[in-house]
Amino acid sequence: MEQKTSAHYQRLHRQRLREQGLVKKEIWVLPEYSAVLHLLERQMRQPHAQPGSIAINHQEGSMENSKHHYRTIHALAEELHASALAREGKLHIEVFDGAEASVLVTLTDFGDLPVHVALSGEQLVVEAFLWPANQVRDGAGLNAQILRLQKLFPFTTMALEPQAHGGEGYVMFAAMRANSSTDDILAEILILADSVIQATEALAPYLTLAQV
Repeated sequence: MEQKTSAHYQRLHRQRLREQGLVKKEIWVLPEYSAVLHLLERQMRQPHAQPGSIAINHQEGSMENSKHHYRTIHALAEELHASALAREGKLHIEVFDGAEASVLVTLTDFGDLPVHVALSGEQLVVEAFLWPANQVRDGAGLNAQILRLQKLFPFTTMALEPQAHGGEGYVMFAAMRANSSTDDILAEILILADSVIQATEALAPYLTLAQV
């Protein structure tokens, strides 16, 4: 099956947001407020939200809230599957067993963007595929621009790595402790997905016409 690039999911993501009656607003904040802003944005997307009633639940996303130590990838999958986002159909969970077991999280609000969550000792790695290297029109320019943009995505990193089907591809990933709370892991998955969409938009000029 052909591996879709982030541009495909970006288009579907924008289409679904428009269908929900949402509008895009660009704002500027200090990097340390990125997680808080993301939580606010999630609340403001709810149809029942009223101006003046939006507030941050400080327990949501807290690093000290409901900590678990995930000893197996199946335990992690069960926690994610029991989350409110999964019950609402906003994400789907699938386990890939093997030497490099991982949980595939499909995000419906992001055009069915697939995000892999892998457990490696005391660390969790959350990763999404961006595009194959052979679909970049200016590799040197793209790599330089990635370095310039890195501060805009303080919780994620972009990298170039070998792909299972051959060749190289760009990915975006984030790492966190394996005993992070379920809320923290979900927040990281959503932040990564949002960063994938933003990075694809920002770096579109360096990609081939098939990507934009």
